[in-house]
Amino acid sequence: MNYIIFDLEWNQSPCGPEYENPRIPFEIIEIGAIKLNDKFEIVDEYSSIVKPRIYKRLHKHIRQMLNYDEEYLKTGRPFDMVCREFMKWCGTDFIFGTWGTSDLPQLQKNMDYYYMNKFSEPFKYYDIQSIFAEQEPELGSCKLEKAVKFLELPTDYTFHTAINDARYTAQIFQYLSKENLDDHYCYDYYHEPKDKESEIHAFHHSYAEHISRGFHQRNDIMLDKDIMTLRCYKCRKKLSRKIKWFSNNQSTFLSVGHCWYHGYQKGILKIKVSNTGNYFAIKKIVPISKAEVEAVRQRQLELREKRREKRKSH
Repeated sequence: MNYIIFDLEWNQSPCGPEYENPRIPFEIIEIGAIKLNDKFEIVDEYSSIVKPRIYKRLHKHIRQMLNYDEEYLKTGRPFDMVCREFMKWCGTDFIFGTWGTSDLPQLQKNMDYYYMNKFSEPFKYYDIQSIFAEQEPELGSCKLEKAVKFLELPTDYTFHTAINDARYTAQIFQYLSKENLDDHYCYDYYHEPKDKESEIHAFHHSYAEHISRGFHQRNDIMLDKDIMTLRCYKCRKKLSRKIKWFSNNQSTFLSVGHCWYHGYQKGILKIKVSNTGNYFAIKKIVPISKAEVEAVRQRQLELREKRREKRKSH
């Protein structure tokens, strides 16, 4: 299997959001990628400028950040041509790696605009920024430039071009500890699972994750027993419920359960809206301490009191 470490640059409406195309708020103008083999050796690279079709004038902030202008973009090729070439270059046996979580949704949003999206369900990829933050906790979730400087990598290339940022990201990926790398994948869920049989149930070393199919009504999620059930992230047995699900904010719910063998665990349920307008759930179950159980309980009581005071005021 190969690793495709890629980066994108995109433009947006230069006249503000009121003039953007809602189907494609951000238009890709460059794709850069590095291919590594299963020994994490760099074996090839891909780079192409995309000739813009929607936003032909650069937004002022994009212009300041990038190292090229509109005249250079005119030398590019149409997105659909570049994207097909890029996907062919990726091959058939690969996994993506990106710095952060924004590139894959934007790639698919642009593919959707041209009716060419080949991804129809969630798929695994590596968020290299997140893995780096876990291995270097003193830096946390930092920008690419800061990580490069921290590792004292040679800065032979300018930042903020897709191919150069992909090169730096690939070098950081090579630096990362490969121990338990298979456990550090995450899912892109631009497309939710198409049916119950396709739902994602992933059990990692330190948490469990469930990505549900889509629902037409938001409340139907809360009526699904499989989604609302807490299971141990290690042994997968049903947890004894200690704190029932409660709304932490408009899109997130919390719950706490207990496993006789593996202790207290917190359920975090986030409700998302897919690109098709369906509602779907992302549930994570993580181990927590007794002190954290009490913090969740206190949060529940605080929210309950706020609602009580709000009802009184009306």
